[in-house]
Amino acid sequence: MADVLSSQQLNAVHQLLDRVAERQRQDFGNIVSDLKPDGTLITTCDRWSDEAIVAGLAEIAPGEGVLSEEGSKCVPSSQAFWVVDPLDGTTNFAAGIPYWAISLARWVDGQPSEVFLDVPSLRQRIVAIRGKGAWRNGKRLTPETRLSSDSACVSLCSRSIRVLQRRPERRFPGKIRLLGVASLNLLSVAMGQTAGALEATPKIWDLAAVWLVLRELGCPLIWLEKDPGSLMAGEDLEAADFPVVVAGNLEMLERLREWGEALLQR
Repeated sequence: MADVLSSQQLNAVHQLLDRVAERQRQDFGNIVSDLKPDGTLITTCDRWSDEAIVAGLAEIAPGEGVLSEEGSKCVPSSQAFWVVDPLDGTTNFAAGIPYWAISLARWVDGQPSEVFLDVPSLRQRIVAIRGKGAWRNGKRLTPETRLSSDSACVSLCSRSIRVLQRRPERRFPGKIRLLGVASLNLLSVAMGQTAGALEATPKIWDLAAVWLVLRELGCPLIWLEKDPGSLMAGEDLEAADFPVVVAGNLEMLERLREWGEALLQR
């Protein structure tokens, strides 16, 4: 088992993502959704995408386990394993809102090593490799790109919006945006589209890929409860949340910290 993927394996992952993204674009607007036991939506496209990705990864990286939103939610025992969200933003996808993502993250020794975030509707693909940087459609991204932005927006998830009710006497430090896609909410900070983001209940498959993008682009963050870098083999993550605050710089992170901590108030 290699610590890093070979160039041939990286190319194969891109080809797999091309195939899945194309199928999702074809299905978009022509799909019926069902409810999962936890009340979230799932479509036949979610299921097909998950099966295609899991089968493809088994050929690309034999022996490396897979943890997936639509499959096994236990941390694999292999040294290297994949964390997959085949369609992050199913509610948008099912409602005809053209903004969702495919998230693939390869973890080695408990940390993300190579990650891929594809936004099929925009035909954009973000790739990050630990210690080497991040790219969008093959063009290198830099912290300077983010820092040159002067965004006043802060991205919230639908559950983190409750912080506004808990602190009615305080003015929230930003213009609120809800994108409806956990991975892309966080990615917006790395891209300089927002100044910060709060996610109240992200799962490991929501953040596995974007975490490395944020790290490679120097975005500070605070894990409000559990740190995803401390996963244990065999651990069941179906009900595990990883609330997080992310910002484009330390000053904004401190401004958002108290709002993130308010998320944990019961």
